[in-house]
This record gives sequence, structure tokens and C-alpha cells, in this order.
Amino acid sequence: MGRYLIRRILQFIPVFFGATLIVFMMVFLIPGDPIRALAGERPMAPAVLAQLTDEYDLDDPAMVRYAKWLGVMPDDDPNESALTEEQMAEGVEPPTGTFNGLLQGNFGDNFRGQPVSDILGRTIPTTATLAIYAFIFEAVLGLIAGVFAGLNKDSFLDNLVRISTIMVISIPIFVIGFGVQILIIVFLQSNPPEWLLSLSDGWLNISWRDPDTAIFTLTSIKAYFIPAVVLGSVSLAYIARLTRTSMIENTRADFVRTARAKGLTRARTVVRHLLRNSLIPVVTFLGIDLGNLMGGAIVTESIFNVNGLGQEVLAGVRGQEGTVVLGIITFLILIFLIANLIVDVLYAYLDPRIRYD
Repeated sequence: MGRYLIRRILQFIPVFFGATLIVFMMVFLIPGDPIRALAGERPMAPAVLAQLTDEYDLDDPAMVRYAKWLGVMPDDDPNESALTEEQMAEGVEPPTGTFNGLLQGNFGDNFRGQPVSDILGRTIPTTATLAIYAFIFEAVLGLIAGVFAGLNKDSFLDNLVRISTIMVISIPIFVIGFGVQILIIVFLQSNPPEWLLSLSDGWLNISWRDPDTAIFTLTSIKAYFIPAVVLGSVSLAYIARLTRTSMIENTRADFVRTARAKGLTRARTVVRHLLRNSLIPVVTFLGIDLGNLMGGAIVTESIFNVNGLGQEVLAGVRGQEGTVVLGIITFLILIFLIANLIVDVLYAYLDPRIRYD
């Protein structure tokens, strides 16, 4: 296992640099002048435009800018003015710029001089909290629905799960978000039933407010409840269908028949053998979906006004803040890599037949 982990971590290096290079090219090769976009409709003096263009290296070739952003190339040119005439006559090399990029822990600054690391520090807790709540919601309910549907194939419950999940999958997430908002507004404003009134006290928030509390507190759960349900709804449907299919396939497997022949109870057979082996494809999906929840919260955060990574990415794209967009996406790439490593390690625990030599 140790050698496998080392090999996987080494594989992260080309994957990480390749992914960041592709994202860099996509972000910074978009037509347009971000400096002029920053000024808006107001005219900008040519001297100021030239100064900002040079300060943010917008006049450098794409690969040079990428190297400076990574921190493998100094971010400034040699400063010959820092040398005296005697030093220049003696052939003293002028001082070069500093290495101040991603490898040195610097995600860069936006065009207003604010470090991207500060933006990440402010928005990551919010988006992470939303993603964790959505992850728990989809994993728990999706597994429960899939297990019961798989154990009761072609029953009313199975048909209900299949029909409801395909309906959720077929509806875009932004339609689900706005639909939930409309339903809540209609039910809360026109003759709401008593049970809904009792739930509406903090639970049915369609306009998110920062609870300013730790995760898993009642106030925090209420604040994130509706956005988390909307964010995790589509993934819940996929998990339920994936669990159902895997349960039905493994029901006819040899190890399940052997467990029954040995006289094991139905509950023990399902929990210790059938469910454990059926979770392998589900765990794969959950590992990938954890990164999707962090990166796919743009629409949900926009609908419910959640001040997280999604809002910053949207604002960065609109304002052509390439450094902000690249810094956030780089963080999400790291989340994907770590999540996939954890999933691979869990394979060996779920299925003893899997060994990493």
C-alpha cells in the first residue's frame, strides 16, 4: 500500500500541471482586455494602461505568464537601474526578480490588489459547508432509496424510485432551484398548512444569510438546508439508481448464494456481503461528486445568494479576473485529486480481493 500511495502521489504531478496549463490557456487566451474591462466605460490614460499591463504581465507570452504564475520564473525582469555605473562597467549582473508563484504558496492578486488566497480563505468555508451538507443529504437518502429499491425489485417502491429519480435527472439544476423558491413562496404566502408553518421557522430559507456559526449546529443546518437540498438533488438521483442497479446485479452473485447456503440471516447477508460489494461503484461516484459539489455550486450559490466560491468564479469571469478564476479552479483540482486517492484506498477496504502491491 505504501508504494502504491507514493506512485499515485507522483502521478499527481503531471496531472496537476497538465490540468492547470489547460485551464490557464482557456482563461487567459479569452479575447478581450481585462484592464479596459476593469475601467468600464471610463477612458483610461495610455500611461496607466501601459503600467497596469506591465505590472500584471499581460504583455508577456502565454507560457511565460504561466511560468511566472507557477513560480518557476521570476516575476520581474533584471533591474539594471539598481546598479551603479562602476558595477555595470565591471560586468556585475543586475538583480533579477523574485520567484513568487503557486509553488511558493502565492495564488496571485486580482486587479484590485487583493490576494486570491484571501478570497479563497473567505469563501472556502462557506462553499465547503454547503458541499458537506449536500454530500450528506445525497449519500444518506440516495443509499437508502437505492438499497430498498434494489431489494424489492419491480415493487411499488422500486418503481417510485426509478420514476422520481429520472424526473430529477431530467430537470436542469437551475430549474430545480427556481422551482423550489417558487413553491416555498406560494405555500408560505397563500393559505399555508399548519405543518408548513411550523417548518418555515428558519428551515425554508430561500435567501441565504451567513449563519456565522460552526458547522453542524442547528442554526447552520437551517441556513444551508434548502441550498444543500437543491445542490445535492441530482446527485442523489444518480446514487439511488447506481445503488439499485449494483444491488440487483450482486444479488445473483456467487458470494451471496454462498452466504445464504451457509445459513446467514437475510440482514447479515445484505449488510456484510451484498451491500459492501455494491458500494464500490457508489464510492467511486461519491468521490468524484465531492469535487463536483465544490465546483458545481456556482448555479446554486447564484440562485440563493450564497457568498462562496461559485459567486467569486462568476464575478471573476464577468470581470475577466483570470487570476481569481485560475486560483479557485486550481484549488478544486487539488480537491479532485485528493478525493480520487481516498476512493482508491477505500476500494481495498470494501473488497478484500483488491490489493495494491
